[in-house]
Amino acid sequence: MSLIQMNFQSQYLMGNTTISVILPDKPGETVPKAFYGNGKKYRVLWLLHGTFGDHSDWVRKSNIELYACERELAVVMPSALNSNYANWEHAFSLGYNMYDFLTEELMPLVYGWFPVSDKREDNFIAGLSMGGRGTCVYALNRPELFAGAAVLSQVPRDVEWDRVANPAFFRRTQDSIDNRGGLKEYLASYENTLRVLDEALQNGTDLPKLYFACGKQDMLYEAYLRFKEHALKAGLKAAFEEVDGYRHEWRFWDLAIQRALDYFGIEEIPRS
Repeated sequence: MSLIQMNFQSQYLMGNTTISVILPDKPGETVPKAFYGNGKKYRVLWLLHGTFGDHSDWVRKSNIELYACERELAVVMPSALNSNYANWEHAFSLGYNMYDFLTEELMPLVYGWFPVSDKREDNFIAGLSMGGRGTCVYALNRPELFAGAAVLSQVPRDVEWDRVANPAFFRRTQDSIDNRGGLKEYLASYENTLRVLDEALQNGTDLPKLYFACGKQDMLYEAYLRFKEHALKAGLKAAFEEVDGYRHEWRFWDLAIQRALDYFGIEEIPRS
């Protein structure tokens, strides 16, 4: 497997940023010129980190390189600070527009410079915790871009319920509300993924293949169960998986990303 770290100046993030990219390795018996010049475009997984993380988290703390190699899958891992994968036009220094960055800058860069496919059926997105929130934001607001989305240890959340049930976590949501200009503006925005999902279901939107997973000892398990009940009543066709014995932890996310790839139909490639 080839692992690339790329630093570049971002127009949308108003400064330099770093991404990690995993690309499939050349099979040992293949002539280098034939392999690197074959023009093949690989399926790609856009893999998002959680709070306090960066582009290196998944590589350092999971076996994603191994799983990508087994499945001939490219993986792109951006850095997002603690942005919730949202735009912070005025609330952060000169601006830090992470929501726009991924779709309007990073995806064109990767499609143009790396051997990956830009077809919807070849693009998947996944993330843990805050990255699960980001996965919901991108997959539900831009469903035409992704064939599948895996949300690990996170779900679209009801703001008013969160305010009462999770006051410690709600402080962060309040920052997002203030950033959007108030509660009314937040609820109408792309960040309110519960509303976006409900409207998509009402409109018959062609959503990506959705996978939600959470450990039963996770601090967010109650929110996960609440969302699952809401989603099933609303008619959402998705996979839900709860696993006993896991908290908000990398052992679970390493397991869940494998199951997500299986659910998407990204199977291991037989080796001779």
